[in-house]
Amino acid sequence: MARWDPGAEQRLRKAALELYAAHGYDAVTVNQIAEHAGLTRRSYFRYFPDKREVLFAGSERLPAAVIEAIRAVDPAVGPWPTVLQAAAEVGELLAEFAENSDVRRAVIAATPELQERERTKLASVTAAIRDGLEERGVPAEDAALVAQIGAAVFQNAFSRWIDGGMKSSFRSCFDAVVDSLRGGLFELDD
Repeated sequence: MARWDPGAEQRLRKAALELYAAHGYDAVTVNQIAEHAGLTRRSYFRYFPDKREVLFAGSERLPAAVIEAIRAVDPAVGPWPTVLQAAAEVGELLAEFAENSDVRRAVIAATPELQERERTKLASVTAAIRDGLEERGVPAEDAALVAQIGAAVFQNAFSRWIDGGMKSSFRSCFDAVVDSLRGGLFELDD
C-alpha cells in the first residue's frame, strides 16, 4: 500500500459514518474505521487525531470563512444585513461539501459527547461573527447580540436544508428562516 493513499481521508470519513450509523458512535473503534476503509490505524491518525474528529474535520476553517465573508461586505452596510449576507454565503459554500449531513446529524444527536463538540463548533461561529462585527466598529454588546441571532439563523437554515433532504438550495432554506423572523417572530429589518 502506498504511503499516502489517494482518497484515504474521504474513505475514512465515509467508513466512520457508515459504522457510526450502523453500530453507534460508542461501539466503533478507530481500528474498525480504518479496516472498513481498507487502511491501517496509522493511516487513520495521519488525518484525524481521534475518532470524534472524523465527523468535524474542516470545521476549524469555518470561523475564518465567516470573518472573511463579513469583511467582504460593503462597510456601509449595517450589522444585521452584513451578518445575513455573510452567513448565507458561507452556508452555501458549506452545503457544497456537506454530503451525508443527515447521517452525520443523526450520529451526533445520539451521542452527548458529539453534541458538545457540535455546540463548541457553533460557539466558534458565533464568536467569529461577533469578532467580524467588532472589527467593523459595532459596539461589543450589539455585536454579541447580532452574532447570537445570526448563528441561530445559520444553524436553523442548515437544519431545514438537511430536513428537506438537501434537495433545495441552502440559500432558499436560509431565506425561509429569515422570512420567519421577519414575518412574525421578530420585526427585523434589513
